[in-house]
Amino acid sequence: MAEITLDVCQLQAFAEVGYQVAGGSGAHGAMAALRRVVPLDAYEFVAFDPATGRHHSVVSDGHRRIDRDAAEEYAGLEAYRTAMATRAPVRMPEPGTERYFRRHLAPYGWRAGLTAPLFLNEGRYTGLLHLAAKDAFPRLTGALVAAVSPMLAHVTDLTRCVIDPVGLPTDFRAVAFDRRGTRREVPGHETSAALWDDPAMAGFARAFIDSRELSRHGRWLGRDGRWHEMRLLRAGVGFQGALQGAIAAERPCPLPYDLTGRELDVLTRVAAGDSNPQIAAALVLSVRTVTTHLEHIFAKLGCDSRTRLTTKALAEGLCRLDA
Repeated sequence: MAEITLDVCQLQAFAEVGYQVAGGSGAHGAMAALRRVVPLDAYEFVAFDPATGRHHSVVSDGHRRIDRDAAEEYAGLEAYRTAMATRAPVRMPEPGTERYFRRHLAPYGWRAGLTAPLFLNEGRYTGLLHLAAKDAFPRLTGALVAAVSPMLAHVTDLTRCVIDPVGLPTDFRAVAFDRRGTRREVPGHETSAALWDDPAMAGFARAFIDSRELSRHGRWLGRDGRWHEMRLLRAGVGFQGALQGAIAAERPCPLPYDLTGRELDVLTRVAAGDSNPQIAAALVLSVRTVTTHLEHIFAKLGCDSRTRLTTKALAEGLCRLDA
């Protein structure tokens, strides 16, 4: 192949890489721009998922198929450890990569490969970019790919692959869940240690995902004995938000209207449509005690009927949510 040289048009291609990653056509648009500078025939982005500690392919072009096992296999090579230590692209076939090259590149007719570790400017590792070509890469290929790798690292940043929840106040601490219980950070929100560390929360989120509800709003008693205002919202998680998921978010908050925990339990049952005898049986109370609690609740919330009480409780998120 001809030697790589840079001119104004090619520098514009580098700028286009950043633009496409930030808000244009994503990975494919960015790589189309990079191809103006780097002669390549195929590429594959491999994301590192910090939630599982594993690598998996997310975007490719020029390959007949994506072999998911290949992502973890490469991470076991000495070449991977070298790339992580130097943060520089590694060519293939080189010593230690011959077997991998024969299994995953040579069958497709590729004669050269190059793998670049992807680190954001802040230093966080997000994955790998595999390049393949029918001929040897020019000498400057590694340096040029390394120069744009911090921009391309955003393609494989799975910690940011949560569709931002609409309507969630910024002061709520949050965690995203998928149906398997995998936890992820939520962009723009502090991670909730209370939700992250609660072993029951994954199942609670899964039940919400499987329901027909779009959102829930209520009060949650954490394992620390403190009350929290809590919201559940549907959201896409994983690469490009492809998985059904949920955002669980909370902020410490005392019970409003001077309600007690027991009064909140009674109010929650009223909002669910239970009668006084049903509430008494569920909470192991006498009907008289339930009636007394209701009198206090009506007075504190300024309501004169169960219907108005239910409407107010649901509108203001006063019902108890239990994980």
